[in-house]
Amino acid sequence: MTHPDRFRNKVMIVTGAAQGIGRGVALAAAAEGAQLVLADRSALVHEVTQEAAALGAQVTAVEADLETWPGAAALAARALADCGRIDILVNNVGGTIWAKPYEEYEEAQVEAEIRRSLFPTLWCCRAVLPAMVAARAGSIVNVSSVATRGIYRVPYSAAKGGVNALTASLAMEHAQDGIRVNAVATGGTEAPPRKVPRNPAPLSEREQVWYQGIVDQTTASSLMHRYGTIAEQVAAILFLASGEASYITGTVLPVGGGDQG
Repeated sequence: MTHPDRFRNKVMIVTGAAQGIGRGVALAAAAEGAQLVLADRSALVHEVTQEAAALGAQVTAVEADLETWPGAAALAARALADCGRIDILVNNVGGTIWAKPYEEYEEAQVEAEIRRSLFPTLWCCRAVLPAMVAARAGSIVNVSSVATRGIYRVPYSAAKGGVNALTASLAMEHAQDGIRVNAVATGGTEAPPRKVPRNPAPLSEREQVWYQGIVDQTTASSLMHRYGTIAEQVAAILFLASGEASYITGTVLPVGGGDQG
């Protein structure tokens, strides 16, 4: 379901826009009148840009590594240069790279998981806040996860716990500036196979068992005992991004079929 013109005259940055939930947010927002700045480190973001433009949206594509401060700063600068302001930021970059018991993680893997699923949100919030504070308006939606209570991805779970804490603290700090900060804690979500896999190495037999453990735990923890759809996640993200949620801030909304995370 779309709400025509809900984002008319709003500039929205969507990170991780090349596929999955990010692509879904971008296309739905395009259909609702948003002016979009779509970011990803994959060149596939240009394909989504063309899809959004075909829906009538004005769109800028930015290839950037948002695990780094220079990448996030460049994204915000490009948005301001092309659009003049930033009304909405949807922080969607993140995702489990490895699935295994915590004692099986190598040092570099723990650090990589935190860089992937916490730092892009930290850096992008930092990058857009000066413009939002100056405008005394803004909406930030961080994509978290109900996996803050889950198995076989402890570093990812810790990163998303950090996203939740960031959400609450920024909301307290910037409510006086007219900025709302919320998060959607996504549950297991059905999505097409990733065009750019997070972990390109084929799974070993043990890793396949561990990954299936995540799937089983996810469906068991959901009261609906199923994975959600991309559209179900997008609906919650865009609600919190929109003026319909004008009296909601500092909230982490679980969208996991009853799994509260």
